[in-house]
Amino acid sequence: MMESFPLLPGGVHSGSDNYRAPKETPFYWGTQGHDDELYIQQAVVLIEDAVHYRSINHRMDPRSIQLYRWYYSRLCQWGLNVVIFVILVLAFIERPSSLSVTSDLRSKHTLWEPPCGLTEGIEIICLLIFTFDLIVKSYLIGHEEFLKCKWLVAYMVVISVSVIDWTLSLSMACDDTMRIRKLIRPFYLLQNSSLMKKTLKCIKRTIPEITSVILLVVLHLCVFTMFGMLLFERGENPEKNMEWEFYFKNFSQSLTSLLVLLTTANNPDVMTPAYTLNRGFSVFFILFSGFGTYFLMNLLTAIIYNQFRGYLVMSIQTSILRRHLGIRAAFELLHCQSQEPTFSEDDTVECVMVQTVLKVMRRVQMKGYYRDAIMKKASQSSSGYIPREAFQRLFDELDKDRMKYHPPLPEYSSKFLRKVQFVFSQHYVTVVGNAVALANVVCICMILVIDCEKTLSERDNYYLETINCFFILYYLLEMVLKMVAFGWTGYVSYGSNIFDGSLTVLLLGLQISIFATYSLPFSYWNPAHGGLTSLWEMVRLVNMLSIFRFLRIIPNIKLMALVASTMVDLVKNLRAFAGILVVVYYVFAVLGVWLFRGAIIAPATNLSTTVDPRIMKMTVNKTLQCGSYEQLGYWSNNFDDFASALVLLYNIMMMNNWNVFLDAYARYTTEWSKLYFIAWWLTSSVMWVNLFIALILENFIYKWDRNHGCSNRDMERTDLETTIQLMFSLSFQI
Repeated sequence: MMESFPLLPGGVHSGSDNYRAPKETPFYWGTQGHDDELYIQQAVVLIEDAVHYRSINHRMDPRSIQLYRWYYSRLCQWGLNVVIFVILVLAFIERPSSLSVTSDLRSKHTLWEPPCGLTEGIEIICLLIFTFDLIVKSYLIGHEEFLKCKWLVAYMVVISVSVIDWTLSLSMACDDTMRIRKLIRPFYLLQNSSLMKKTLKCIKRTIPEITSVILLVVLHLCVFTMFGMLLFERGENPEKNMEWEFYFKNFSQSLTSLLVLLTTANNPDVMTPAYTLNRGFSVFFILFSGFGTYFLMNLLTAIIYNQFRGYLVMSIQTSILRRHLGIRAAFELLHCQSQEPTFSEDDTVECVMVQTVLKVMRRVQMKGYYRDAIMKKASQSSSGYIPREAFQRLFDELDKDRMKYHPPLPEYSSKFLRKVQFVFSQHYVTVVGNAVALANVVCICMILVIDCEKTLSERDNYYLETINCFFILYYLLEMVLKMVAFGWTGYVSYGSNIFDGSLTVLLLGLQISIFATYSLPFSYWNPAHGGLTSLWEMVRLVNMLSIFRFLRIIPNIKLMALVASTMVDLVKNLRAFAGILVVVYYVFAVLGVWLFRGAIIAPATNLSTTVDPRIMKMTVNKTLQCGSYEQLGYWSNNFDDFASALVLLYNIMMMNNWNVFLDAYARYTTEWSKLYFIAWWLTSSVMWVNLFIALILENFIYKWDRNHGCSNRDMERTDLETTIQLMFSLSFQI
């Protein structure tokens, strides 16, 4: 996963002095004959550091510069990300392997187990690459700075522990069940992303701030647990003890029942037995969930949003400071070889030559759009020199929204083509196209409703195929006429046109395949299977693509377009949060497999004489109990391999029926297993989901403020690209 901020560590919390080159490797000035070229190379590296928010605290001699630029080249970083991906994916094929069709415990399927040495061989190659990566990083920043960087020291420790654990695994013929290195593999993902480390640091700072609210939630739970145990004591009449029997039998069960109620997963089940006896008992549960769920949990969300946002703003401010320092350092280097023109008798202004700046910018590895904008702005200097402040302002282009302009319409000599161009370059053509796409979806829906209870042999595909032919011809005609109106470059400059055109070509190709295989449609046309796929399968694919094409309406509805653009920006900007979620999922999945693999035994295997009779009896009894793991048939949700563990953790994060898993693993193992599931609930649903909500709010509010006054036409003509730095840059001034 490529990040915008690959890190060469350097302190940023101690002021600008931290950005000096290492003492043993100061800026290398070289000989007189190589000074100019060396200045250019150093300035190029410093500007690249500024563009990517990297620290400038690294070696700057000619060889180190070459190594540095190679290390941060797109190819090298892409390769390193591939290695990280490979070592993380190994968990799916290592023992216990996840390479099976189903994870259902009742199915008798043979898992493919990799031979000893296969995954270990791949892993040692990855570890060697990480070792090389560590050596390069430590060389570039110097030994002294390496020892100051906790992340790199931890990187070295993780690699060392992994190699030792790898050696022990081979010595045990790959028969070990607990592999420590598997648990610490996500560290490789964390250490390779600067923004992910910033996010993790912000989360670490946020946790103490929300401790008081979490303690208040715990107090709320404990108080109502004791009230519940007093209200629902065991009575003499067994028929009135249902609430006590199922939810308040002991302190652990009572606390668990109310904790699950706090997430609304067992509502109204938990109150039904008591409410059936006396409607007054509903007051207890309403007070508990009303105050806990709707006040305390939402208060927790607000505190997490406020505190995390504050820490993230400070962290982003550090990144902006890195950019300013890199630009200033590049100016000082270039200024050394430029003459200082005097604009007045008493005032000398530090400047760099425009030609030197242009020469440097041509070598900088960055997006062409921003490079062109900076070079264009630099070329506007009439004196041929750029002062320091103006040089700094050149790079303000990096913080501006990227606006996508469309080329002018082509000019035709033919009067007919000019009329076609005038008609089909208007916005109402898009509106008509959206109406036709809606009609297509309505027709498909009507056919599906009519045929929903018919078998494939009873369906008459003639009408549906005729409808598809009509709409595909319209889509093709619309695409061709728009190409004539806008020209090829103008047509592809609109993302909506690329979307429409791609799907139209796919639909046309599928329709031609249907004609080639089954001939033209006619009345009572329902041919049998005549190719690689049946007619209905091909028609179904056409219908799915037609429905998908209807999404073209999104950019033409302002609020919907704003929501869609926010989602796109979230995908771009929240990679760090997604990465941390991957780390959390990975660690909890590995722990879950260690702790609970084989804990739940399916009924098919309970007939064995080696199975504990207590477990066999419990499984049979719970199969008859409504709402239990066994009765609901949740056998595919387990921790018997890594992939199924990930799915189970996701199901728990969704909070629906998570009490079923809580109860099942407590019965099959021990009551202490609940701590694992509660820890996962706190980490995923309470912490991470609230952080995600905070970033969605911030992103949406930013986009709303920027686009609130834009018309549909304006949004069609511009493509605003938002970065997470740009979102928070308005919160402070440098």
